[in-house]
Amino acid sequence: MRAKGMTYDTGFIQDGRNSIERLDPDVVRRELTIIRDDLHCTAVMLVGGDPARLESAGRTAAALGLEVWFAPYPLDRTPDELHALFVDCAERAERLRSAGAEVLLVAGVELSLMNRGFIPGDRIEDRLAGLFADRDRIAAVRTRLNDFFGTAVPAIRQRFGGRVTYAAIQFEGVDWDPFDIVTYELIRSAEVADRFREGVRTLADQPKPLAITGFGTATWRGAADVAPRSMEILDGDRLKGVYERDEAGQAAYLGELLDIFAEEGVDSAFVHLFALHNLPHRPDGDPRDDLDLASLGIVKVYEDRMGTTYPDLPWDPKEAFATIAARYGTDG
Repeated sequence: MRAKGMTYDTGFIQDGRNSIERLDPDVVRRELTIIRDDLHCTAVMLVGGDPARLESAGRTAAALGLEVWFAPYPLDRTPDELHALFVDCAERAERLRSAGAEVLLVAGVELSLMNRGFIPGDRIEDRLAGLFADRDRIAAVRTRLNDFFGTAVPAIRQRFGGRVTYAAIQFEGVDWDPFDIVTYELIRSAEVADRFREGVRTLADQPKPLAITGFGTATWRGAADVAPRSMEILDGDRLKGVYERDEAGQAAYLGELLDIFAEEGVDSAFVHLFALHNLPHRPDGDPRDDLDLASLGIVKVYEDRMGTTYPDLPWDPKEAFATIAARYGTDG
């Protein structure tokens, strides 16, 4: 693959709260350096809801020589709010690009589900309810989304001179003509495992480069079989029950997908994701409090101590870390 990528969380904003209270620039630089040097990544997809944080992290990533995918990830915003956000991000991304960085702008992620105005409902759970029960509703979603891009993408291009893409779910039926790269959030579950490789091959067999984002799974035994829903073992701030930790299963899943992507001609892949700081690893005490089991992160985050592998950081690598490093460390 051309771009061997990792997704890096700068904090999601919902109901006025940021999932990462403070993003320490020194920690960002340290972690992005590890992503480059130890995971052998050549690109990083920076996601989050704060454009200033994305720009700051993007500047750090660019200084480290990483290709920067500048990816605002808004939640529960209206189309007008999305338009304003993307214009702001386009201007910020252009500042990075003009300074010599390789920057690609991602015009949102799963917008129809994650935001308002495309599917009825103020919250994602409302929008999901009954979505696929009516074919006319799906057709309406596609029309609204493509109409939105019909005005948003030209506004982005007025301010940003680099390549533009969008991280889509397949049902959204995106018209890819306005974009430079076709990008899908593509996750393998047991239901589609027998035809997943063929599906990737079909998507890659087109004139525009194909990028795959959003793929990952949680760290409990059986999570890979239900990967798009593997975080659903969460019930508020606890797990729904007692689950068995399975770092080897997460590692095998990610390794297999990276092999498929490399073999089937995918241009860029971004493992989802490096860390989720709001789902800490709690190995002691009630097993229902070990929220890392529900995390897609390839590192387990501590809330009360530093790690062993990197003593200056509050996390340790999971088995998937080494698997990704091995895949990305090859020339293929």
